[in-house]
Amino acid sequence: MTLYRAIGLMSGTSMDGVDVALVETDGEKVVTFGATGFQPYSDADRALLRDALGEAAGLASRDGRSGAVAEAEQMVTARHAEAVEKFLAEKGLGAKDIHLVGFHGQTVLHRPKQRLTIQIGDGAALAERLGIAVVFDFRAADVAAGGEGAPIVPVFHRALVEASGKDGKLPGPLALLNIGGVANWTSVDAGCPPLACDPGPATALLDDLMLARTGQPIDRHGHTAARGRVDEQALARLLDDPFFDVKPPKSLDRNNFSRDPVEHLSLEDAAATLTAFTAASVGRLMPLLPKPPQSLIVCGGGAHNPILVRELVQRLPCKVTTADVCGWSSDAMEAQAFAYLAVRSKRGLPYTWPTTTGAPKPMTGGVLVEP
Repeated sequence: MTLYRAIGLMSGTSMDGVDVALVETDGEKVVTFGATGFQPYSDADRALLRDALGEAAGLASRDGRSGAVAEAEQMVTARHAEAVEKFLAEKGLGAKDIHLVGFHGQTVLHRPKQRLTIQIGDGAALAERLGIAVVFDFRAADVAAGGEGAPIVPVFHRALVEASGKDGKLPGPLALLNIGGVANWTSVDAGCPPLACDPGPATALLDDLMLARTGQPIDRHGHTAARGRVDEQALARLLDDPFFDVKPPKSLDRNNFSRDPVEHLSLEDAAATLTAFTAASVGRLMPLLPKPPQSLIVCGGGAHNPILVRELVQRLPCKVTTADVCGWSSDAMEAQAFAYLAVRSKRGLPYTWPTTTGAPKPMTGGVLVEP
């Protein structure tokens, strides 16, 4: 059994910065976690990414790079390189100590029905600068084959759950919910491939609301929502979308939903309503599952929002806890996942299935570039 020492990098739809995680794994059942780190984006970086998101909406080809999209790709690559260099220096490691880097890049457009998904970030340039082999472009092969291209971390979620079981038995059925800009759901049960989807938007609408009205990028710890009241009519309008009746697998672009139904509300009531919307959209998924979970583990930035977690507890018919309570890292989990996926990609192992992305068969993917 060959073990790889891999660094995973993740810059999610919340656009807060670059998560870094060191993992030692065989890409299957052996997963040993190392140190983690975080490199925040500056206000100027986030503004550039928002410009790139706006321009990317008009792209018809995944190879299109111009204007803000091209500028943002250079910035994203540089920030990821800086994050790895800082991480290695702080941990007393060098390039020779790392076998692989898993580089997700920054999603600027995701339209799988058009077989189009774009994650900006120059994997070859990153490999050359770091002197380490890089795996990137994880979603393209799945989308090209007719899959949704998301979520792609359920195989890692399954490995986590299996490792936590006794005598190889799953403590389930259970589910993991990653709450970033878009929510990602994984159901794990013994003897079954993982079932996954994007159940709905997560913090993207709330983050955009806070930025537009306060200049702050997030509702930190749910303080604004805690002072508001949920507007049930606005919530009903948000939930009145055919997406919520579609059975998994399914996925979303960050900008698939609008916050227009809450624009007439006060800041506090709008924040409360959008927070409830995230939880309620997960609730809409439950009747569409073949088997409801006994418990739900929340990870991602949303796990630090007690108002959102409270809404999940109140609206879901299962036990709700957080990844940190389970001994996992809510913040680093996606970065850890891309270290794991990089190893699976190098080994040619599948990481998407018909039950996770709608791919026609179990598929691997990713592009490996050597320095």
